[in-house]
Amino acid sequence: MQQTIQEIASRVRELREISEVTVEHMATVLNLPIMTYQRYENGSEDIPASILCKIAAELKVDTGLLLTGEAPRMHLFTVTRRGKGVEVERRRQYKYQSLAANFSHKKAEPFLVTVHPASTTVPPDLNSHPGQEFNYLLSGRLKIFIHDHEIVLEEGDSIYFDAGCPHAMAALDGAPAQFLAIIF
Repeated sequence: MQQTIQEIASRVRELREISEVTVEHMATVLNLPIMTYQRYENGSEDIPASILCKIAAELKVDTGLLLTGEAPRMHLFTVTRRGKGVEVERRRQYKYQSLAANFSHKKAEPFLVTVHPASTTVPPDLNSHPGQEFNYLLSGRLKIFIHDHEIVLEEGDSIYFDAGCPHAMAALDGAPAQFLAIIF
């Protein structure tokens, strides 16, 4: 996993430099402290999926290029076999797999997300990103924190929301929860 983090970080740095974009500009666009952005680029901290999407948009490349190092080539369709999605992020209790890394010119980013139960009762850190998000719960129970609301989803439930609003997820009942997330 650490090698993958390093490879993605290296691609981000290289593409930023080729695009003649400064570290300061990227940190500003991403609304991050410069030091945090530098940790992402040097690979000492994993880049969250939502930040990767913002970086790709700013550098005018497909997220798949940042994830795999190859420009997506599929225009008609792409198939991602079970368990073979490109891992995007593994931090805290979240695990993301990109489900369309090889499709070019995507209008949305689909992910299979597994949320592992937290070891504490403290609500998870909230994050936000541009666009909208759709989540469909495949298994387990999931509590979603959005703004001042806490919503519990059961298997088969879904939620669509403004992803610019701070949000987070927590698995319930001491078991993992898995959902399909589509970021628009």
